[in-house]
Amino acid sequence: MFNGQPKGLWALSLANTGERFGYYTMLAIFTLFLQAKFGFSSGVTSNIFAGFLALVYFLPVLGGYLADKFGYGKMVTTGIIVMFIGYVCLAIPTGSDFTGMAAMFGALFLIALGTGLFKGNLQVMVGNLYDDPKYSAKRDTAFSIFYMAINVGALFAPTAAEKITEWYMAKDGFFYNADIPALAHSYLNGSISPEALEKFTGLAAAQGSQYAGDLTAFANSYINSLSGSYHWGFAVACLSLVISMAIYVLGKRTFKHADVSVKTTKNEKKEEVVELTPEQNKSRITALLLVYAVVIFFWMAFHQNGLTLTFFARDYTATSVNGLSRIGFDVFNLVLIIFVVYGVIAFAQAQKAKEKMISGLVTVGAVALLEWKYLAMGDASVAVLPQKFQQFNPFFVVALTPISMAVFGALAKRGKEPSAPRKIGIGMFIAAVGFTIMAVGSLGLPIPDDLATTTADYRVTPNLLISTYLVLTFAELFLSPMGISFVSKVAPPKYKGLMMGGWFAATAVGNYLVSIIGILWGGLPLWVLWTILIVLCMISALFIFSIMKKLEHATA
Repeated sequence: MFNGQPKGLWALSLANTGERFGYYTMLAIFTLFLQAKFGFSSGVTSNIFAGFLALVYFLPVLGGYLADKFGYGKMVTTGIIVMFIGYVCLAIPTGSDFTGMAAMFGALFLIALGTGLFKGNLQVMVGNLYDDPKYSAKRDTAFSIFYMAINVGALFAPTAAEKITEWYMAKDGFFYNADIPALAHSYLNGSISPEALEKFTGLAAAQGSQYAGDLTAFANSYINSLSGSYHWGFAVACLSLVISMAIYVLGKRTFKHADVSVKTTKNEKKEEVVELTPEQNKSRITALLLVYAVVIFFWMAFHQNGLTLTFFARDYTATSVNGLSRIGFDVFNLVLIIFVVYGVIAFAQAQKAKEKMISGLVTVGAVALLEWKYLAMGDASVAVLPQKFQQFNPFFVVALTPISMAVFGALAKRGKEPSAPRKIGIGMFIAAVGFTIMAVGSLGLPIPDDLATTTADYRVTPNLLISTYLVLTFAELFLSPMGISFVSKVAPPKYKGLMMGGWFAATAVGNYLVSIIGILWGGLPLWVLWTILIVLCMISALFIFSIMKKLEHATA
């Protein structure tokens, strides 16, 4: 898996890891921040979240167009600088008035613009490394490694966000409670019901006796403290971008040859670039557009993790966990599990006795440390913040990528590995299964609009969300890295940047459609919302299999 890859892959992957750590730290708390600081409804929050994600994934079209003219490397470095300015602006504490909202929207635009210049063009350079016949057979493997590196950054992001929230609020004498922000805003704007007021009074007393007689002071102080912790969380992204830029600059010599477009290849190297016929260009672009149409609905479903699945984690999931499940809510335990997985795989693939011994020792050591950490917990329960659930998807990606690659490799040796379009279709079916788990688990739960006055214990086990993330990760591994590799392989040479931008544009449309489920969040049973996503994923899967011959012909 890791052997025989060009050195440039590691530099580009690690540069992306740093940037993604900051981005996913921000994203882990973004919707919580919008509702806590500004008191936005689920509908307004959904539109802002979806609009931001749409920009993040649409602007690579612009970034790709500019890169095809001026070079990928220039756009990547410009993107890092623009993102840094955006994160600095978002990290600066502001009021919740019009000025504060304008500053936030300006910061979000800069982050989206910088990401548009950075993200797609970095991936084009990864693909360019594998235009060399020496490495061409390793293209799919490379994008799986690259995708895994993205998720290494994302794995630690929720823990960083959680620890900052806990530290900052403890400094102000508070602890996090998911129910308080919405109740505080409804109290301050005078819309709180008598039942909700009673609940709010009890929660205020639990935070400290000094607020027992002054709910207005408590509501303002709590909101300001929680919002301040989120601003500090956004500041983490600034540091991560400095690290990302350092890795990119220091590693540039290993991928300098991949920082070329068709134009620069002709002008600087004076080499003839193989041109496709108009028919070939049309066939390839048509195949890509059809794939883009399908993945729109995958991203609409998948990126509910930052929106309605986060709402579900906050409002419907148990706030503490006991038993074996506690292991999953410590990121360092997850790292140990990854060591176990990789150790077992390395042991199975090792050719020499020394290699088997080292991998065996790593595996046994990780298992022993896991057992020791679990026993040290005793009978204590572990508190769970809603953003912590977002660590499970990147964990599953990192842990399962070598397994999926081993399976695909074994199938390839037998001539039975599915083509990239078939993998995408299979991924859509698996995504439907993931939301089926949510639909079944949500049966009988109260609708969101009734939560403020519901006194019954309705919160479900965290294992429901964890199971959903596991299945959605399988879908993601079939679809996302394979889709990026497919674009890199099929895109006509002179349109590589633009076609990679097209992949992100399709993702942008899907991300904007994420808001539909968020807007519907409130008056409908949850199982109905998840069923909408199930149906869309199933229709998309059937569509891509119906056009499979056309897609596979374009890649021949």
